[in-house]
Amino acid sequence: MIRFVACLGLLAVMASIVAGPISAQVGTPPSPTPLPRAHAHNDYEHERPLIDALDHGFCGVEADIFFIDGKLLVAHDIEDVRPDRTLESLYLDPLLEQVRNNGGRVYPGGPSVTLLIDIKNTGRETALALLDALEPYREMLTVFSKDATQPGAVTVIVSGFYPYDVLRERSPRLAAIDGRIPQLGESPHEVPLVSESWTKLFRWRGHGAPAEPDASNLKRMIAKAHAAGQRIRFWNLPDGPGTLPVLYEMGVDLLNTDDLGAMRTFLLERMRAETATKE
Repeated sequence: MIRFVACLGLLAVMASIVAGPISAQVGTPPSPTPLPRAHAHNDYEHERPLIDALDHGFCGVEADIFFIDGKLLVAHDIEDVRPDRTLESLYLDPLLEQVRNNGGRVYPGGPSVTLLIDIKNTGRETALALLDALEPYREMLTVFSKDATQPGAVTVIVSGFYPYDVLRERSPRLAAIDGRIPQLGESPHEVPLVSESWTKLFRWRGHGAPAEPDASNLKRMIAKAHAAGQRIRFWNLPDGPGTLPVLYEMGVDLLNTDDLGAMRTFLLERMRAETATKE
């Protein structure tokens, strides 16, 4: 009997050596590689808003909101709003949980994640409601003041039909402005991001190399943004095969996409190639 028990014990030890520690077998899956330039355009239209983007390593997500009956509701069109799809439940609460679980960052040791909030209905009431809604999440948010930015795990930037004077008259504040091309070169503590429709500015549609004056105009815009400490982003991007490579190489900071998998594959391949070149 003693020998039988001893054999069982030896088998158990051998099994544990082969299988590895329990924590390695049933622990949380590894965090995806953060992709600082990946931006989930219209993120709320995915099957799992925010979560799908985070699973792919995205560091930028976009949520359109309407202020209705005292709630900030996430939807692209007003006929699609639902009382349970609030900014808090779909974005702010899950982000805060991630930050608390990952040592103060959305991705362990990763960069700040941009939450771009696009206001779909206007009014000072909406602006004030958004700022009030952000207050309970202050511990994770970037704080902006007139002359400084204190980076947080999540950076909120407001776009769309927004009375920007509400932001400008507050300092410090928990959100900043998504500017347009005329705001290139302004203070990054007020306008840290400049976005514009690609088709409004350029004729190139993603085939071959951009011709003049598109190429020089794009270089000038990117250089002006970066010299001021701003980031730059475009929406309505062309579908041509050269779009992402050109925008990546020229230094566009946030690359818009609705296809999370394709963007992740593209950026990981670029990152691997750059790492191999350095080695």
